[in-house]
Amino acid sequence: FSVSLPAYINLQGSCRKASCSSSRDETRQRVKFTDDRVCKSHLLDCCPHDILAGTRMDLGECTKIHDLALRADYEIASKERDLFFELDAMDHLESFIAECDRRTELAKKRLAETQEEISAEVSAKAEKVHELNEEIGKLLAKAEQLGAEGNVDESQKILMEVEKVRAKKKEAEEEYRNSMPASSFQQQKLRVCEVCSAYLGLHDNDRRLADHFGGKLHLGFIQIREKLDQLRKTVAEKQEKRNQDRLRRREEREREERLSRRSGSRTRDRRRSRSRDRRRRRSRSTSRERRKSSRSRSRDRHRRHRSRSRSCSRGHRRASRDRSAKYK
Repeated sequence: FSVSLPAYINLQGSCRKASCSSSRDETRQRVKFTDDRVCKSHLLDCCPHDILAGTRMDLGECTKIHDLALRADYEIASKERDLFFELDAMDHLESFIAECDRRTELAKKRLAETQEEISAEVSAKAEKVHELNEEIGKLLAKAEQLGAEGNVDESQKILMEVEKVRAKKKEAEEEYRNSMPASSFQQQKLRVCEVCSAYLGLHDNDRRLADHFGGKLHLGFIQIREKLDQLRKTVAEKQEKRNQDRLRRREEREREERLSRRSGSRTRDRRRSRSRDRRRRRSRSTSRERRKSSRSRSRDRHRRHRSRSRSCSRGHRRASRDRSAKYK
């Protein structure tokens, strides 16, 4: 049995890939969607690595785990309890959009340094041409999408609107051309797209505009920005709800404490009342006992006095009998 060197290398590579794939699958089987290694933006279907894949700004593979099975597990669990993963996804998208906006500002600054200075009036006319270009590009992209979906009538209506905007653009270009020398007009004036930071030319044709505004890169950035706005709104609503729940629990706890203090004071009052009653009963019983003992002592003294009186009387009678007998 003999194997050529290239075949042996390919065999080793396929075995290595198979082992890596199997180890990755085992790792994913052990990982739960709540794990910190799992991309929370992917669970919410808004990770920029997924949305911008295959575009000019492809970010490559995300450093965290992406798995559709974990997303399904999250969607099931989120119906039963609030996991608040929107906050992590919002932080992720905010950092990404902040970096994109920073690149946009740098591109604007670079254009301002390299392009020829023009007056404010001419700049405003050029800006109007750019705005009409943007409107044409968006309408053409929408018309192409409707045509691909089979909605030909709506697509034709939008194309009629495009013709109207083209007429406005032609007038705006005439005003812009008449406001500056012909040599300067031929110079390509660039503008930075506020959504995806791509460069747009003042003299771009309709096909270029449609490709840009209907392209995956521009639409991907629109999706990311819309998702970020939605996440901010969701997080604000959930935080407000959480604050209200916390406030309600605090009010319930304070109400229970007040009721507990009231019941405790009532209990103390009842205890004090019972204690006073016991003291009164003891005092009454003690007074009663004292009166009884006083009466018994009085009766005893009275009895002793009567007995002494009787004995004295008997002695007197006996003595008088004795004296009378003696005289007789």
